Amino acid sequence: MKKSNFTLFLLYTYSCILLLEWVRPIGHLNTIDHMKVFMFYMLIVFTLAFFKAKRVLQWLINIFLVLVFINRFYYELGFFHIKWLFIFIKHIVENMIWLLTGHLNELTNDFKTFLFLLSLSVFVYLINYFLNRNWLFFLLLLTVLFLSLLDSFTDYSAKYAIVRTVIFSFIAMSLLTFDNLLEKGRVNYYSEYVKKWMIPLVSMIILFVLIGSFAPKPSPIWTFENWPFQGSKHVNNSGSGGGTKTVGFDTDDSRLGGPIKNNDDPVFQYEANQSTYWIMETKDTYTGHGWVASGSTQLPLKKEDFVMLNTYPDAIETKIETARIKIDDNYQYNYIMYPQGIHKIINILHYKSALNAFKVDTTINRISYFNKGSIPEIPTSFEVEYELPRYDAKDLRKTEKPDSNRIDGDFYQKYTQLPANLPERIVKLAQQITKGKTNWYDKAKAIENYFDKEDYIYSQKNVAFPGQNVDYVDQFLFETKTGYCNNFSTSMAVMLRTLGIPTRWVKGFNGGDFVNNSKGDSSKQIYEVTVNNAHSWVEVFLPNQGWVSFEPTKGFSNELTINNRSEKSSTTANSQTTKQQDLPINGIKNKQKPDLEVTSKETKKTEKTNYFASIWNKIKLAIRSVWVKIFLYLGFALTLISIIYLYRRKWLPYYFILIYRFSKKENKLESAYLTLLSQLARYGLKRNENDTLRNYAKYIDSIFTTNEMTELTKYYEQYLYKQDSQQEHWEKCLKLWENLMKRTI
Repeated sequence: MKKSNFTLFLLYTYSCILLLEWVRPIGHLNTIDHMKVFMFYMLIVFTLAFFKAKRVLQWLINIFLVLVFINRFYYELGFFHIKWLFIFIKHIVENMIWLLTGHLNELTNDFKTFLFLLSLSVFVYLINYFLNRNWLFFLLLLTVLFLSLLDSFTDYSAKYAIVRTVIFSFIAMSLLTFDNLLEKGRVNYYSEYVKKWMIPLVSMIILFVLIGSFAPKPSPIWTFENWPFQGSKHVNNSGSGGGTKTVGFDTDDSRLGGPIKNNDDPVFQYEANQSTYWIMETKDTYTGHGWVASGSTQLPLKKEDFVMLNTYPDAIETKIETARIKIDDNYQYNYIMYPQGIHKIINILHYKSALNAFKVDTTINRISYFNKGSIPEIPTSFEVEYELPRYDAKDLRKTEKPDSNRIDGDFYQKYTQLPANLPERIVKLAQQITKGKTNWYDKAKAIENYFDKEDYIYSQKNVAFPGQNVDYVDQFLFETKTGYCNNFSTSMAVMLRTLGIPTRWVKGFNGGDFVNNSKGDSSKQIYEVTVNNAHSWVEVFLPNQGWVSFEPTKGFSNELTINNRSEKSSTTANSQTTKQQDLPINGIKNKQKPDLEVTSKETKKTEKTNYFASIWNKIKLAIRSVWVKIFLYLGFALTLISIIYLYRRKWLPYYFILIYRFSKKENKLESAYLTLLSQLARYGLKRNENDTLRNYAKYIDSIFTTNEMTELTKYYEQYLYKQDSQQEHWEKCLKLWENLMKRTI
C-alpha cells in the first residue's frame, strides 16, 4: 500500500535517528574529528532519499560532498586546484592495493574517511530497502543488538542510547499504527480522539522507561575489561597505524607518520625562572620506519639522589635552577618529566620512603615512579633541581672527528647506527648541506638551518604515512617535505648519523604557554603544558660538551646560551621559546630579511597588492572559522524549506484564501479557478488533458460528495464563453471556491 507523505516523513526521521545511534559510538571509541560534519552529510543523504531523487543524482551529490570534505580535512590545496584530486586518486589506488593484500595498517586517513562517508550512503540505501519492505522492527532489532554488543565488549556505555532507541521506537510505531488505522477509516482525526489516543501512549512509554531505569539489576556474570579489543580505550593503539593519531606523548614510535590532530587538554603546570623543554625519554635505534630502544637498563633511585642523566662537564659554566611541577589529572603515565641537566628530584607528593621509589632507565633516559616496588604511581607534584648551561663558542667547535680516547667504541656505534637499506641520497644530501663545515657543531647547525627553506612545510594534516618499503626520512626529505616535529627531528638525526656524528632522538614537551607570574616568587613564571605541547627534537654528543640540544622543526626555537669570547660579548638567544608544538608557524627562526630598495611606484603597487591580499585573507579566515556553522545553518534551512515544500498542500489553501478575499483584480474568478485546479492536482486529483471542465467537475463532486465544483465551473464557463461580469456572482463563487480549497487540506 502506498504510504502518505506524513508516514514516509516519520519513517525516514526515525531511521535517521537509528543510524545516528550507530554513528555516535565511533566518536567515543576512536578519536575522530568532524563528527558534526559526518552527521550533516548523513542528513543530506537521507533528505535526497526521502524526496526520491534519481539514483544517479543522489550519488553525484554524495560523491561531490565527499570530495569537498576530504579536501577540507586533509589537503592544503583548494578544492578547485586539480592537483590535489590527482594526489587523492593516487592514494585511492595505493590504498586499494593495501586493502586487497591485507595491509590494513598502511591505509591512509583520507582513504578511511572516503570509505566511511560512502559507507554512510550505503547504510542509507539499505535502510531505504528495509523501509520499502516494512522491515522496521528488524532495523530496530539490529540497532539494539549493535548497542548491546558495544556496551558489553567495549567501554562505550550504551545505557542511554538503548533507552533513546526504545523511546523513539515506541513513538514511531504507535504513530505509524495510528496513521495506518486512519487510512483504513477505523479512527477519526479530530482533536479529542487524538488526545484519547496519545495520552495512554505517552503514559505507557514513561511508565516502562521509569520501570526499566529504576528496577534493580544484577551485576554481569562476565566482565570484559581486560579483553584486548581494538575498539576499546583500554588498549593504546596510537603510534602503530597509518590513521590519524591524537597529538601527545606515546611510548611506541616504531611506526611514525600520518596526520595528527590537536588536543588542548592540560598535562602539567610548572613554576620556573624561564620556559624550558621537558624530557620524557630518548631513542637510539632508527629502523627506517621509526625509533626503538636498543635495550633497557633499570637502576634504582631515591628522592634527592643525584640523577646521572644529561650531566655537563666541569668546563661548562652552569647555573643551578629549580622548577616546581604540578601534574594534571589528564596525565596517565608514571614517568617523570625533567629538564636537560637534571640534578635531583625533591619535594615529591605523595612520597613515603618505605613505599615509593624511582627507577632510571639509563638506556632511554626515562625516570619512572613506583609504589611498593613495582606498582606504577603518578605523582601529584614535585620539584626538580637542574643546571642551566652557558656554552663557549670555541669549545663547541673543537670536535672535528671521533676520538677513540674520548668516545667509547660501543657508545659511538650505538648512536651512529643506521639501517642497512638507508637510501643513498640521504647521505649525499647531508654531505651537500655540510660542505665546507669542518667541525661537528657547525655541521649540526647547517642541517638544523636547512629545514628553514621554504620547500619544507610544517603541517599536521597532509602528512604521509610511509609504506612498508618506504623509508620515513627519505619520503619526507625528497617527496612530501611536509610534516611536524617527528619528521624534522628524525631527518636531522639520521643525516647527522650518516656523517658519523653521534645523535639521539629526544621526546617530551616544549615549554608550553605562559599563564601568569608566580605569586610566591616574583622572579618566576607559571607555564601550562598541554597535550599539544608534546614534541621531539635532537641531541648531538660532543665529547668535550656532552649532549647538546638542537631544534630542527620549522617555527620552533630551542637556542643555546653561548659565550662568544672572540668578540668579547655574550649573545643569549631566547631559550626554548616555542609556545605550542602542533601549531604551524610561518616564518623562519631568527632570520632577518634583507633590505629591499624599491621605487615609490613599486611601493604603491606592493601596498595595493598587499591590501587586496589582506582583505582576501580576512575573508578566507572568516569562512574557515565559521564554515561548520554555515553548513549547519544551510542544512537547517534546507530541511526547513523541504518541510514547508512537502506540506504545501496543507498551508497553501489558507494563503490563497487570504489573498483572494482581499484581491482587487478584475479577473479574480479566472485566476482563482486556475489556482483551484493546481491545488486539486497537488491533492492527487489531476485533470486529464482529454477531460472537459464539466466532466472533471462531476468527478471532483463524486469524490467530495458535493455539487460545489459543478456549480463553480458553470459560473466560470459563463465568464469564459459568454463574457459575463465576474463581480455579479463573485461572492457566491468565492464561497464555493473556499469550500473546495478547504476540502483539499
